[in-house]
Amino acid sequence: MSLTVWLSLLAASVIISFTPGAGAINTMSNALNEGWRRAIWGVIGQQLALIVHVVVVAAGVGLLVARSPLLFDVVRYTGAAYLVYLGIRMILAKPTGQTDADRIPRPPESRWSLVRRGFWVNLLNPKAIVFFLAFIPQFIRLDQPALPQYLILITTVVVVDVIVMWFFFAAAAKPFRRLTRTAQGQRILNIVFGSLFLAVAALLLFVH
Repeated sequence: MSLTVWLSLLAASVIISFTPGAGAINTMSNALNEGWRRAIWGVIGQQLALIVHVVVVAAGVGLLVARSPLLFDVVRYTGAAYLVYLGIRMILAKPTGQTDADRIPRPPESRWSLVRRGFWVNLLNPKAIVFFLAFIPQFIRLDQPALPQYLILITTVVVVDVIVMWFFFAAAAKPFRRLTRTAQGQRILNIVFGSLFLAVAALLLFVH
C-alpha cells in the first residue's frame, strides 16, 4: 500500500469514526456510568466487531449478506432488537439513590460485560458490512499481496477508531458525569441515552 493510498485510508477512517452512531452512544454511556478509563473496554469490544466485519467482507460473506434480502433483514432486525433492548433497559434503570448521603454504591460492570456489549453493538449492524463492501475495495489492490494490505487497513481503522472513541466521545461525556451523583441526574442521562439507542434502532429499521 502506497503512502498516498494509506493517507487516503487514514482520512476516510477519521471521518467514519467521527460519524455518530450506536458505537459512539455506547462509548459515551459507558464513560458516564463506569468512568473514562473503564470505557476503553467497551471500545475494545467495538474494535473486535470491526475486525470481524473486515474479515467477513474479505472472505466474501459480506457480499452474500448484502445480496440476500433475507440474511440482510435477519441481521438488521436482530441488531435493531438488541439496541431496543439496551435503550429500554437504560430508560427503566432505577437510580442508585436520592442523595449523595443515601446512594448505594453500584458495583462496577465487569470488563467482559463491557467488551461483550461493545462487540454486539457494532457487530449487529448490517449497514457496516455493506459500508465495508464499498469501502475496502478502494484501498486494496488486486495485483499486490492481499494479507499485508488487509493488515494495514485493519490496523489503521482500529487505531483511529480507538483514538476517536476514547479520546473524543468518551472524553466528551466526562463533564456530564457529575449528573450521575444525583437520582434526577441519573434519570435524565438514562432517558437521553436510552432514547438515543432507540433512535439508532429506528434508523437501522427504516432508513435504507
